[in-house]
Amino acid sequence: MNVHHKKRILVAPLNWGLGHATRCMPIINALLANNFEPVIASDGYALSLLKKEYPNLQFFELPSYNITYAKKGNSFKIKIVKDSPHLLKTIKREKKAIQELTKSEDISGIISDNRFGVRQKHIPSVFITHQLRVLSGNTTWLSSKFHQKIISKFDQCWIPDHRGKNNLSGELGHVKDYQSSLKYLGPLSRFKKQKLPLRYNLLIILSGPEPQRTYLEEKLFIQLENYKGKVCFVKGILESEQKKFEKNNITVYNYMTSVELEKALNKCEMVLSRSGYTSLMDYAKLEKKAFLIPTPGQFEQEYLAKKLQSEGIAPSCNQKLFKIEMLKDIENYSGFKSLEDDVNYQELFRLF
Repeated sequence: MNVHHKKRILVAPLNWGLGHATRCMPIINALLANNFEPVIASDGYALSLLKKEYPNLQFFELPSYNITYAKKGNSFKIKIVKDSPHLLKTIKREKKAIQELTKSEDISGIISDNRFGVRQKHIPSVFITHQLRVLSGNTTWLSSKFHQKIISKFDQCWIPDHRGKNNLSGELGHVKDYQSSLKYLGPLSRFKKQKLPLRYNLLIILSGPEPQRTYLEEKLFIQLENYKGKVCFVKGILESEQKKFEKNNITVYNYMTSVELEKALNKCEMVLSRSGYTSLMDYAKLEKKAFLIPTPGQFEQEYLAKKLQSEGIAPSCNQKLFKIEMLKDIENYSGFKSLEDDVNYQELFRLF
């Protein structure tokens, strides 16, 4: 007999930076609002973050993909190829863990954010991605084909972007004559726009894998010595306790909770960050002005930064070349605009 009156839906984001975990939050909130019981499965920082945000939910640890970056941006591809046997092994272990989990926890539906092994034949399974096309330089056709083959094994693919011309993901999330069952949800953000008094001239949000996160942090602290405005600097290091210190005009945090980050974003004049897709969805929702520094060697972030620069939305530059004076460029760009896309979650969750 089923002791759970609510259907239990497994939500499993990839642990690569924090973007996959944070963009699952609006979905977890919508599941709760629509009388489902979300069960969370992930690993590493992504799992820690969601535990902090949803202390009352049930959590499970999945095998870790252990994706790290090459020290040099341009060796990224070679490293991925070298890591692929480990990756395939992990996906196998992940599949086995999911098989046991869905049985023992009485799961009625699965939502995987970019975790390839999180699906079950007899349970409605959804894959969330903004990348139908995976950029990898001259092997883009191959990486895209591989990704599309994985997506086709799921019942539906949810894309956190607009379907039409005014979209955020460009050629990543829009492929002509695509065969799988696609649903465009509009950008997903855990934040809401609020009218709050301005507190910071500049909010810096660091994120993403090491060692590039640390390289950028060190560079920015040197550059900030010549910056006069008020700065809030969020390092994006998830530790058990929040640490905060002040240094002249800079307030530094190791990390912020969603509530704190939402406030900081609403209280700042402009943001400096990576061009990770989840960050861009947040800036669109809050209609921010931003300066973007893509992670070196990450084709997707480099593409998104170029796209937004060419559309006159946000300036960007290569990590090595960044100088604090470049922030003045922001004045010549429109900033992000929000296109409201109210997802009909009731309709979306019919699958379960």
